[in-house]
Amino acid sequence: MESGKLTEFIQPMKKTNKQTKANVYRAIWRWHFYAGIIFAPFLVILAFTGSVYLFKPQIEQMLYKDYYEVTKQEERILPSEQINIIKSEYPGSKVTSYLPGDSETRSSEVNIIYQNKSLTIFVDPYTGNILGKLNSEEKIMDKIEEIHGELMAGTVGDRIVELAACWAIVLIITGIYLWFPQKKKKGFSGIIFPRFNKGKTILRRDLHAVPAFWITGGLLFLILTGLPWSGFWGTNFQSLVTNTGAGYPPSIWVGNAPTSTIKTKDIADVPWAAENLDVPKSDIQGYTPISIDDVINIANSSGIHKSFSVIFPTTKEGVYTLSAFPPKAKDEATIHIDQYTGAILADYRYDNYGPLGKIIATGITIHKGTEFGLFNQLLSLFICLGTMLVALTGVYMWWKRKPKKELGAPKASSIKKMRYLLFILIALGIIFPLVGLSLIIVWLVDSVVIQRIPLAKKLFNA
Repeated sequence: MESGKLTEFIQPMKKTNKQTKANVYRAIWRWHFYAGIIFAPFLVILAFTGSVYLFKPQIEQMLYKDYYEVTKQEERILPSEQINIIKSEYPGSKVTSYLPGDSETRSSEVNIIYQNKSLTIFVDPYTGNILGKLNSEEKIMDKIEEIHGELMAGTVGDRIVELAACWAIVLIITGIYLWFPQKKKKGFSGIIFPRFNKGKTILRRDLHAVPAFWITGGLLFLILTGLPWSGFWGTNFQSLVTNTGAGYPPSIWVGNAPTSTIKTKDIADVPWAAENLDVPKSDIQGYTPISIDDVINIANSSGIHKSFSVIFPTTKEGVYTLSAFPPKAKDEATIHIDQYTGAILADYRYDNYGPLGKIIATGITIHKGTEFGLFNQLLSLFICLGTMLVALTGVYMWWKRKPKKELGAPKASSIKKMRYLLFILIALGIIFPLVGLSLIIVWLVDSVVIQRIPLAKKLFNA
C-alpha cells in the first residue's frame, strides 16, 4: 500500500478511536455526575454519623460518667439482689437483660420493661445504690446509630442507606477512571496532590479528585464491611453464608443441633456470625429455673469476655443467652444456657466461625473502630472526613460550573456502544440487586420521559 493511501486509511481510524474514547469518558462522567448529585447528601450523613459513632466508648463515658463509674470495694452484691432492688423500686417491671460490667469499677446495667417503656437502670454492684436510669429512646449514641443505619426511617431508610452505599461503589469505580490521567503527565500534581497555582477551576477539581484518591481504598472497605448489616443485601448474604455451610458448624452443639424456626437474632442482640444460629429449647420437665447468680457463675467459668450481657428467657422453653460484643473479633461469643438445668446447649465462639465468618467479624469490628483501638478510630475518622470533603467539593464544583437553566450534566452517549461499561453496570446490578433495580428505573425514566420531552431533554443534556 502506498504511503499516501496508508495515511488516508490510518487517520480515520485514529479519529474513530479518539471519538470512542471521548464517548466512553463522557458516559462514565455522566454516570458519576448523576450518582454523585443524588447520593452526595446521604454519603455526607453516613460519613458524619459514622465519624461520631466511632468514638462511642469515649462519648458515652463522658456523657454517663456518673452512671458508669463506681468505687471498688471488697465484696459485690449478688446479681439477684441487685435485680430485686430494682424490682422493688419499679414494681411490676420485667427484666429483659443484665450486664455485670466489664471491670471492677464499672456499674451493672439492668434492662427492664416498665409501664411499656424500655429502661436501662444503672446499679452500684457494691452498695446496691441505683445510680440512674436511661430511657432507651433517650440514648444519644443509639440515635446516631439509627440515623447511620436507617436514617430514622425504618425499613425505607435502611433501603436508602443500602442503595447509597452500593452506588458509592459505582462512584468509586467511575471516579477512578475519571481520576486516572488520560495523557502522560510529568510529576504527580493533580494526581496525588492538588495544584494550587493553576487557577480556581483546576483547584476545585483537584480538591475533589485528589482526596478521593487517598480515601478510596478505605471507603470501599467501610462500605463492604457495613453492607452485612443492611436489611436487604445483608440479610440475603447472611442466609447464603449459612446455607452454604459457611455458617455455624454442628460441633458447637451439646447433642444434636436443634431444628428451630427461631433464630438467635430474634431473641437477642448477638455478633453477626451468630444471628442465624438456631435457638435450642430448655428441658422443662421436673426442674426449677436456675437463678441469675447461677448464670453469671456459668458465664465466668466459661471464659467469656467480660463485656458479655445476659438475655433472659421469655418463654417456659426459652434459654438464657450470653452475648459478648468485645472490641476484638476474636473474643466474640454467643452461648445458650438451659434455664432449668444450667447446661450449656450451644457455645459459639470466633474459633467456630468459618473463614468467611472470621473475615466478616473482623471487618465489622474494624468498621466500628474497636479492633485496633485509637489508631483504628483515627484512621476511620480520616476516611469519614475525607468522604465528606469529596462529596461537598463535588457538589460545589458542579454548582460553580453548571450553566443557567440546565443541570450541567455531561452530554449523553449511547451506552449500547460501550460494552465494557454496560458489562460493569450489569455485574454491579447482579451483585447488588438494589443497584440493578435503580438502573432499570433510571433507564425507564430516560427512555419514556426524558428522551420524549424536549424541555427535559435539554435540562438533562440528553
